[in-house]
Amino acid sequence: MSDLYRESPAVYTSEASEALIPSARKSLPRILRDKPKRRLLYLCLLGVLALAEFFILGLVRRTFVFYSIDNGNLVVEDRMVSKTGSREKDIARYVEEVLLGPVSLDSSPLFPKETRLESLLYRDGVVYAGLSESAALPSGYGRDVFTGLYTLNGGIKRNFYYVKDVLIFINGHESYSEKIREILAGIADN
Repeated sequence: MSDLYRESPAVYTSEASEALIPSARKSLPRILRDKPKRRLLYLCLLGVLALAEFFILGLVRRTFVFYSIDNGNLVVEDRMVSKTGSREKDIARYVEEVLLGPVSLDSSPLFPKETRLESLLYRDGVVYAGLSESAALPSGYGRDVFTGLYTLNGGIKRNFYYVKDVLIFINGHESYSEKIREILAGIADN
């Protein structure tokens, strides 16, 4: 084996490896030779992969409205939620996300944490959502039940263009639907 090394010493020295690098660079495409262009290419490739993953997973951006604990101002959160093939399932997933509450610690939930979505039906542009009995209790942050229901109603209509009306039931009883419709009709008139 030592004879092999003696016959071709240039192959195993650092000088020989340095001599190979420029020839390897010449065989690369021109864009890969320049370091800033190569980095830009990597970033573009990473962006294309992220976009492909976004479309493959079927994510959609939804907006959620909560209220600040400190001053009661509106706080809007954007979340990426997976999209299904069913409008009803998409709306149900949205309502369940609202019931989970805000991501920000400075925002208050719309409903008590025990509140669950018991049923949801979407027919002819109308959403019928049934919430558990705990939705009738104040959230504990000075918000009344009506504010939570009104905000949920507006969130569903804002995120799902095909929804014309939302009827929310608490423990099987319709809740504030007429009052919400009156307010929305007054806003539409202005």
